[in-house]
Amino acid sequence: MTNSEIKKSRGRPSKFDPETSLNIAMQLFWAHGYEGTSIAELTNAMGINKPSLYAAFGSKEELFEKALQQYISGPIAFISAALDEPTAYRVVEKLLVESAYFLTAPDTPHGCMVNTGSLSCGKETATIKETLAQCRQRFETALTARLQRAQAEGDLPAQADPATLAKYIATLHQGMSVQAASGTSREALLAMAKLVLDNWPPC
Repeated sequence: MTNSEIKKSRGRPSKFDPETSLNIAMQLFWAHGYEGTSIAELTNAMGINKPSLYAAFGSKEELFEKALQQYISGPIAFISAALDEPTAYRVVEKLLVESAYFLTAPDTPHGCMVNTGSLSCGKETATIKETLAQCRQRFETALTARLQRAQAEGDLPAQADPATLAKYIATLHQGMSVQAASGTSREALLAMAKLVLDNWPPC
């Protein structure tokens, strides 16, 4: 999604609205990553000047973190919701299949902001990379706990390693995000998900 498409889809606010502007920032960071999104692009898309942006959101880094929280609680809320599914199979199915559709949706940037937002970040933006790494680790930890519960309930074989399975699924999900951002089709991502599900549990 280009900057002009983002502005067209969201509309330039007639007066400054923090929620609308935060959503515009989220779309830009999602599409272009942290370093790939300039302050000029942000202010132009929001229809405000730099002082107004800094007054409303603080630094670019603070704006990114606010946009990231909106992204986690909004567009990708289905990921944490997947952990509430009744079986480990259903957890993984919801996560991978819904991700395949989400990552290739025609009206939003392809890929995942958490996984691709810092791919091109240098040393000077180490804080952003760490923030995103922590997001990924929190999900992997939560998925590990869910798979441990499944094992305790007899839903996973005793020989399964929940931590390794969680890392496997998290790594696959991250790879699907990068592939989607590179133009891989929805059908190809669904085929990856099917391969995992047809062989579940992989142990």
